[in-house]
Amino acid sequence: MTAAPESTPHEPEAAQAALLLREELLRQVASLPTLPGVYRYFDSQDGVLYVGKAINLRKRVANYFQKNHGATRIGHMVSKIARMQTTVVRSEAEALLLENNLIKTLNPRYNILFRDDKSYPYLKLSGLGTSAGAAGQFPRVSYYRGAVEKKHHYFGPYPSAWAVKEAILLMQKVFRLRTCEDAVFNNRSRPCLLYEIKRCSAPCVGHIAPAAYAQDRANAERFLRGDAQQVMQGLEVSMLAHAERLEFEQAAELRNQVAALSNVLHQQSVDNVSDRDVDILAVKVSGGRACVNLAMVRGGRHLGDRPYFPVHVDDAVSLSLPDEQEGVEGQGDGVVSPECKILEAFVAQHYLSQPIPASLIVSDPIGKPLLRALSSQAGFRVSAVHQPREQRRAWLDMAQTNVGLQLARLLAEEGSQQARSRALADALDLGLDNLDELRIECFDISHTAGEATQASCVVFQQHKMQSAQYRRYRIEGITPGDDYAAMRQVLLRRYSAIAQALQEAQKTGAGPPGTARLPDLVLVDGGKGQVTMAREVFEQLGLDLGLIIGVEKGQGRKVGLEELVFADGREKVYLGKDSAALMLVAQIRDEAHRFAITGMRAQRAKVRLDGGKLEDIPGVGPRRRASLLQRFGGVRGVAQASADDIATVEGISRELAEAIYRALH
Repeated sequence: MTAAPESTPHEPEAAQAALLLREELLRQVASLPTLPGVYRYFDSQDGVLYVGKAINLRKRVANYFQKNHGATRIGHMVSKIARMQTTVVRSEAEALLLENNLIKTLNPRYNILFRDDKSYPYLKLSGLGTSAGAAGQFPRVSYYRGAVEKKHHYFGPYPSAWAVKEAILLMQKVFRLRTCEDAVFNNRSRPCLLYEIKRCSAPCVGHIAPAAYAQDRANAERFLRGDAQQVMQGLEVSMLAHAERLEFEQAAELRNQVAALSNVLHQQSVDNVSDRDVDILAVKVSGGRACVNLAMVRGGRHLGDRPYFPVHVDDAVSLSLPDEQEGVEGQGDGVVSPECKILEAFVAQHYLSQPIPASLIVSDPIGKPLLRALSSQAGFRVSAVHQPREQRRAWLDMAQTNVGLQLARLLAEEGSQQARSRALADALDLGLDNLDELRIECFDISHTAGEATQASCVVFQQHKMQSAQYRRYRIEGITPGDDYAAMRQVLLRRYSAIAQALQEAQKTGAGPPGTARLPDLVLVDGGKGQVTMAREVFEQLGLDLGLIIGVEKGQGRKVGLEELVFADGREKVYLGKDSAALMLVAQIRDEAHRFAITGMRAQRAKVRLDGGKLEDIPGVGPRRRASLLQRFGGVRGVAQASADDIATVEGISRELAEAIYRALH
């Protein structure tokens, strides 16, 4: 007969604490107002679990606590709630906007979350007179990403940089607008190659009058706004007028422009539709993942599309209560499809920070409250067409085809990455229960003959590189070129605080804080020497030596011949050239190498070129900095000069020269 496991003394206390916590939460729920608002749930570590909105706060939050959700995802999430916060707002629209602002900033565990840290690119037409010199009379067309300014005209957003560059090429072919920088424009004495190949009208050397160039710019702007046919008709009228006045050269120029525009219209498939600016949204769910494909139509032209892949899809869809989706057409039974929930989450989060067109074409219906909130924020009526016809139908069919292809590609890539993670865990006998939690950190050192030494740390988790968690470390106070000392410094800086937190948690018997988690593997790009240095650091900090693995280059430094070196005394391991585990190790190592090199080059360029270090020296302003750079040819030249040499520069006293010398050495 098997004896029942003995209960620990802490179990009754823990159960009582849980009961008291639930009673306290129920009291808070009972005191909530019956007004619109937003609620947040937090766990015992103060991490955000869930953010939701409600028309009636008390009724909504009570649904979580007054019902028995059993072993469902809702029940699992409710069991983790340690406290909650609520915010009362004036309307449902405000609640929706606040909810999605909080989702984007707090990154809750159980909400659908779309991540996109890149701003959209625009095509920029500089305003008349905004540039210095003659360039101000001839505005340029350029690629732009960032905050917009009222003095310039911006067109877009475009889904990719490639789409913007295609549009700029179009402006060159048809309207021959300049793309050169103002400094180049103001200092040219003869036309450049773009003029010779008929991609620019050469305003820099006076080959076109300001009035004629202004007309080309106006036509380009009208074309970008969708008035292509009107631009074509205007050019044809001007061409005939020049021909009647026997101005055949001007007529020929306009004839060529009309022909170029006609060819572009044919190639670019500009659609003669009433919709000038439209976003087309298609969503697909498969294999536990989801994808939203956003296609953009601007000025009647289809500019391309961009896929988005949300996280926390399964948890968030399961946690949504039936009455959270109100006013969704075709969902009268109270059950809303996952596609509708994902699409609404994308629309709400995406258009908080991006301009929204007046028309959306969607593969699944969107709730009326969301559309009202978007209209209120945009200042005009926003409509969503679920079952379009004619040209709109063709756009949606294209978006649905692309969303299927993008999701299939993602699932194939993730399957490959998961297979690599599994192969590495098996090869190293990591014994992990959940491979999704496998965390690998990799370090590399980069410098140029000891100059601008930087260390990189990249992170692999959840079967992909986590670029938001990458870190660079400037290495100082070592002998230039000493890679071992650099590795020692970066490992100490990375793991000292974690080791201290783990030791304190061990003394008190409490669990370590969430931020004090060691990775499952620590890769160092190097062989026995680097591994020895890493072992010394881990011994000093009292950490597990079995975590450290060195990636030693094979014979002839050929890819695929790398061997793994262990800090705990195990023999070297060669995984095999075609090993999936080695492919993962090489992928992580190469990413660490790339990240270190880009940081080192940026730091080196700053020191060599922009003289940033000089302006940090007290007493050295822009004028003295310019004099120093002119005399010695750059910061490196100043650094190589003696204090006596520096003192010979006009405006530099002996005391300041010595201060400059000390600062650069």
